[in-house]
Amino acid sequence: MLMRTDPFRELDRLTQQFFGANGTTSRPAVMPMDAYRSGNEYVVQFDLPGVAPDSIDLDVERNVLTVKAERSPDYDEGAEVQVSERPRGVFSRQLFLGDTLDADSIAAQYDAGVLTLRVPIAEQAKPRKIAISGGGEAKQINA
Repeated sequence: MLMRTDPFRELDRLTQQFFGANGTTSRPAVMPMDAYRSGNEYVVQFDLPGVAPDSIDLDVERNVLTVKAERSPDYDEGAEVQVSERPRGVFSRQLFLGDTLDADSIAAQYDAGVLTLRVPIAEQAKPRKIAISGGGEAKQINA
């Protein structure tokens, strides 16, 4: 049998369960995320430890990316649970993608409990050179 020695930790856990902070199907919990730009793409990483890859759902609608995942308990329904601290249920996160991103070319990879999305910058948003004609020789300026 597992014993716990911190009574305040148990109080925190009970409070989270009472208010639904661990995630339920009616009120999704938030998943931690990192996002950064690397060259001509944005990289977004979500922490989803213990989530089966087939329970992850990615949708893009009107430039809104929705990531939804579900973690089910590993134990049988009749099991006598001694400690249950790991959040379970539905996890959800929405990202608003700007018009400068190519939402049709998002690549997703799931490895070691981390979901990594790569969102390329749209071609029309990349800097380009425009040639100027007239006045003798052609010149270029950055636009």
